[in-house]
Amino acid sequence: MEGILRPRPGLLARLRALLAGGPEEGEAPLIPDAARALRRHGDAVLRLACSYLHQRPEAEDVLQDTLLQYLQKAPPFSGEEHERAWLLRVAANLCKNRLSYWKRHPQEELSDLLPGRAPEPELSAVWDAVGALPARYRGVIHLYYYEGYTTVEIARILGARESTVRSLLARGREKLRAVLKEGYDFEE
Repeated sequence: MEGILRPRPGLLARLRALLAGGPEEGEAPLIPDAARALRRHGDAVLRLACSYLHQRPEAEDVLQDTLLQYLQKAPPFSGEEHERAWLLRVAANLCKNRLSYWKRHPQEELSDLLPGRAPEPELSAVWDAVGALPARYRGVIHLYYYEGYTTVEIARILGARESTVRSLLARGREKLRAVLKEGYDFEE
């Protein structure tokens, strides 16, 4: 996780410091489970938020809000995958809320910088094209191809029907095919 969430000044660094024991000397960690969740799943939450929002600071805010939800709700989990799915679902919902707000209150154009694992050079054009898709397709494609979830798992994470997820994947792929065909001369 250190590759993405490098300690640096700002909101995310303050949150990590708080979870790790806070800036005050002798202060106990806030909740060890939250610190563990941040270490294990913080990258995935941040990548998902970036795939929706296209702005690193906004994605960091979503990560923070997701962890705050975790701290407030302190939900019981049946395992690590359940915990990860819960965090991703909360993050996806927070991202959708922000996108909805931005539609009602337009802001400046979103950048297309996505943190995370460095994309393979031959796939960078594909991920650029994914970033240009509408959010409803972008999130599903990100979870399926980048995070490796099945359609059943994505449906659970997003609170949608599996058939809806499959439809979104199919439509997203079709839109990608059209976008990539414009940019490249593929033989069929």
